[in-house]
Amino acid sequence: MQFRQKALSKLQSPEELDLPVRFARPQGRLVLAVTVLVMAAAGFWAFTGTVTSKLSAPGVLIHAEGRYLLQSPVAGQVTEILVAEGRTVAAGQPLVVVRTENGDRPVRAVTAGRLTALYARTGMVVATGADVATVERATAAHDPLLAVLYMPSGDAAAIRAGVRVDLSLPTAAGDRGGVLHGRVRAVGRAPQTRSQLAGFLGDDRLAAAFTRQGDPVAVLVGLDSADAAPGGRAGAAGSGTPVTGAVHLSSQRPVDWLLP
Repeated sequence: MQFRQKALSKLQSPEELDLPVRFARPQGRLVLAVTVLVMAAAGFWAFTGTVTSKLSAPGVLIHAEGRYLLQSPVAGQVTEILVAEGRTVAAGQPLVVVRTENGDRPVRAVTAGRLTALYARTGMVVATGADVATVERATAAHDPLLAVLYMPSGDAAAIRAGVRVDLSLPTAAGDRGGVLHGRVRAVGRAPQTRSQLAGFLGDDRLAAAFTRQGDPVAVLVGLDSADAAPGGRAGAAGSGTPVTGAVHLSSQRPVDWLLP
């Protein structure tokens, strides 16, 4: 009680009324001004600025109709190779000849295209269903290449047609490697199974790699004319070249992240 009485008497004493009022130091005012300016700039940017995010996915350069894997319908020994790699073939055209117990049997192309890879060799013994060749469903050498990216369905749902895509080529593609540019043409409606991918890519191992994390959704990317031209980077890399795509999503205002 005695301590309280002394405190009250000191508060009631007017002896310190004539002391000067202490204002904030100049350093404190500077810190306050900087804080206000930063908050104002952040608020302005939140309403007027834009942020672009990216999605990354593996893919491959290929023609629009894809490729198919030609397999031998019979077992026997390959006795003759009729068409060289890179040549255009017609539907039903014989590519190799296999000697069986019942005589020579030709292995024919299913549809027209270009013979991109030949696995059979003269003298090789093949079983029924053995891989003989890969045929690309493109009859003209100048048919433009495009890219197909394979994304998880959750990521693909955020992609819209027309957004920009950067495609990185591997260094193994040659001295004309680097980055290709294009835009999304279409996004698949449903995930694709390994067998569906193998039917389009003509390569079961590549299909297995794209489905390792689950069935993906295909994203079709049209290349810029300079890259897709016969003398462009895509043509130099060639069909079947793996790529890594960075898809630029639509720009958003930062304030949209805070709004429901």
